[in-house]
Amino acid sequence: MSYSEIMEDAPDLGRAREREAFDRALGLLQSAEARGVTAGHERTAAISYVQDLWNLLIADLLNPENGLPKALRADLVAIGMWTMREVGEVLSTPERSLAALIEVNTSIRDGLR
Repeated sequence: MSYSEIMEDAPDLGRAREREAFDRALGLLQSAEARGVTAGHERTAAISYVQDLWNLLIADLLNPENGLPKALRADLVAIGMWTMREVGEVLSTPERSLAALIEVNTSIRDGLR
């Protein structure tokens, strides 16, 4: 089933899966942030997961069949694009905090409740 079919047939299940994906991303980010610059591979894995999650979300939000209101989709794409830029900054600056990524993704996750 495609993402849009899941959301059409079982929106509660789709939202629960989205929350789970954000919970996982946040857990990875928080763990890496707690370890600081020594996180190394853990930090890279967390950032990669967030990047993959937002790539999937942005692709779905840009799909003309996405049922969300156009303005909301545009706002979420903008947040996704900011996330991708921040991921790039974090990857190129190992001492950069993950706090902004954690804060924004927590807000999005909480909005799914």
